[in-house]
Amino acid sequence: MYRNRFHEKHAFGLLFAMLWSSAAVATKLGILSVHPLILANVRLIIAGIFILLISFFFQSDCRIQPTRKELGQLAFFGLFNSTIYLGAFVLAIKYLSPGIGSLATATNPLFITLLSALLLQRKPQGKELGSLILGLLGILLASYPQLKLDPSVWKGLLILIGGIITVSAATVYYVRTEWQLNSFVINGWQVLLGGIFLFPFTAYFSDVNAANFDLRFLFSVAWLIFPVSMGALWLWFYLIDQDPVSASLWMFLCPVFGYIYAYLFSGESITVFTVIGTIIVIVGLYVGKKQARVS
Repeated sequence: MYRNRFHEKHAFGLLFAMLWSSAAVATKLGILSVHPLILANVRLIIAGIFILLISFFFQSDCRIQPTRKELGQLAFFGLFNSTIYLGAFVLAIKYLSPGIGSLATATNPLFITLLSALLLQRKPQGKELGSLILGLLGILLASYPQLKLDPSVWKGLLILIGGIITVSAATVYYVRTEWQLNSFVINGWQVLLGGIFLFPFTAYFSDVNAANFDLRFLFSVAWLIFPVSMGALWLWFYLIDQDPVSASLWMFLCPVFGYIYAYLFSGESITVFTVIGTIIVIVGLYVGKKQARVS
């Protein structure tokens, strides 16, 4: 039984890394057809509805309707985990290549470790700060060729890092909250509520008349809804429930898969800066993971 569970966790972790790292390429394709916020909003609303419908019809033994207290918790979680983070992510990808987007999101565990230390009112240790600095330096190095060609890449990096800090805070909140709902239902509600909160911003900043709801958009949003929002996020919550520190291990693979997808589907070139920057980020993740386990 232990061996089966071990293989299950590894299979789920590998699948999570493969699916999660595909989001940047799918988003990059989708925003060629519609405004980034439209893509994010459609993804969140439809994904949330689908997840809750699946829970209703196929998980009849699980409670779906949240209490008033739980609804407040879900709203807070959805605001940070979906509205702010996903809004920042799609806006940032407008300026960044998919590979850089995947590489940057892989630093999520480093911010989680740092925020956890601050929340516990513990002074961050040297390795925690060092791992975060390594991660940021790796992102900058990998982005260097793009920064030389287009200074607006800075804007994308700042937006995305702000989003990563937000989703890291949401992850810490999720782990520290005593949930009575199962992770699949929690995911459905937070995604749906995140989409509802994002809607006013989408209506104000985007032009629906200029949107092109073509096959490229449909493929992009379908991929982001089913394999990413439904599949990868459920796997992530499952891995966090098993062991939050071990879950971060699978982030090591996200930059690798991200650049493979970017090379195959977006024609993104892989340079020496890309390779060295990715290695530095992975080293930072390794140092951060060791420190997190010790802590």
